[in-house]
Amino acid sequence: MSTAQKIKVGAAQFSSEIGDVDANIDRHLHWIARGHEAGLDFLVLPELSLTGHYGPDRLLTAAMTRTDPRLMQLAEAAGPMAVSVGFIEEGPAAQFYNAAAVLKDGKLLHLHRKVNLPTYGKLEEGKHYASGRFVETFSLAGRWTAGLLICADVWNPALTHLAFLQGATLLTCPVSSGIEAVGADFDNPAGWALTCRFYAMMYGAPVIMANRTGTERDLHFWGGSRIIDPFGKELAVAGAEAELITAELDYDVVRHARHLLPTVRDSNIALVLRETQRLVETLGIPDFVRENH
Repeated sequence: MSTAQKIKVGAAQFSSEIGDVDANIDRHLHWIARGHEAGLDFLVLPELSLTGHYGPDRLLTAAMTRTDPRLMQLAEAAGPMAVSVGFIEEGPAAQFYNAAAVLKDGKLLHLHRKVNLPTYGKLEEGKHYASGRFVETFSLAGRWTAGLLICADVWNPALTHLAFLQGATLLTCPVSSGIEAVGADFDNPAGWALTCRFYAMMYGAPVIMANRTGTERDLHFWGGSRIIDPFGKELAVAGAEAELITAELDYDVVRHARHLLPTVRDSNIALVLRETQRLVETLGIPDFVRENH
C-alpha cells in the first residue's frame, strides 16, 4: 500500500448481470483481486455494479440492506483497500435507494444515496428510488478526504460544491452512462470528459470516474472510465471494454493547485445561504402573491 501522502487509485469498468447480485458478486471479487495485485489504496466500481443499470427490473429480489452478508463478504475481500460498490439499498420502511457503499477491512466505511434521480430521456430512476438527502465526505488516508457522488449527482453543480465545502480533496464518481441515455443530440462521452476535467481544475482535486461496459436492453455503455489530476490532466482513460485503470495521486499536487486557484477558500457560504433562502421564499411564487406581501 502507498503512503498517506501518495495513494494509488483505480477504476474498474465491466458489465453486470441485470438484477443477479450473486452472479455479480463473483465479478466484484475478480476486480477486487485485480486491485490488490495492482497495490491499490482505493478502487472505484461502477454505479449499481451489483445489479446492473436495469436492476430495478428485479428490484424486490435485487435490493439489499447495508448489512447484507454479501456486502460484508466484499468488505472482507477488500481488506485494507477501500472499495466503492454500487447497489440497490433497501432502507427502513421499504424505501429503496440507488446507493454506493465504500467497504474496507470487513466494514462499511461510507454510504451515499443518490440525490439527483434522472427521469428524462431513457432514464426513469424517479419511478423506482427514493432520493438521498445528504452529501457527506469520508476519510480515505492521511490528508485525503473523499467526496462520493453518483452519476447525475455531479450534473447538479450545487451537490459537487457541497462535497468540496466539506473538505473533499478527491471526488469519486461511479456512473452508469449509456450512449443513448439522454438523447441522440447529447454526447454523453464528451460530456463526461468535460465535466470531470472541469471539476478537477475548478476545485484543484483529482476525480475518479468509473462507468460500466456492455449492453443492457436499449442502452450501450461506452466505458471511458478516467482518473484526472488536480489540474484537469487525464492520468488514465479506459477504452470501451472491461478494464482496470490506475494512477498515483500526490497530495502535494493538490496543495499546489489550490494555492494557484483557491476556489474553496473563496466560497462565500454565508452569501450562498442567504441568496438560496431568498430564492426559496420567492422562486416560482406568482407575482401577484409577492406584490400582496
